[in-house]
Amino acid sequence: MIEDDTIQLLKECNAGVKMGVASIDEVLPHVKNDTLRQRLVDCKTEHENLGEETKNLLNQYHDSGKEPNPFASMMSSMKTNTKLLAAPTDETISDLITDGCNMGVKSLNRYLNEYEAAEEKAKDITKRLINLEEKLAIDIRNYL
Repeated sequence: MIEDDTIQLLKECNAGVKMGVASIDEVLPHVKNDTLRQRLVDCKTEHENLGEETKNLLNQYHDSGKEPNPFASMMSSMKTNTKLLAAPTDETISDLITDGCNMGVKSLNRYLNEYEAAEEKAKDITKRLINLEEKLAIDIRNYL
């Protein structure tokens, strides 16, 4: 049970990191404010670092991880593109990223509760990812 919960929690973190990186990559070309751009780039790097850490732990369990849900990825991309076509502003980007962060925090907390038998190292990564998402949402409020 501990190993199964650990693997499942790590897989969800892995998918969440990939979704976060893809979302940031999608909006970066449209960012006008240099400070906002740098905050997004920094957060993307932090996501990638957590992704590597998650991937390394999954490798120890002989698991290759998990891709984000294709439907969720497609819907996110459609929403992003539609909103940016209508209003290609930093405000729109901040709104989109904040929504993504909030969804990520909600999902990750749900997975923490669902996989409560997971090892502490997996829970720690999950909590750090939650904190990263919460901090980004706070940091970009000035652009809403």
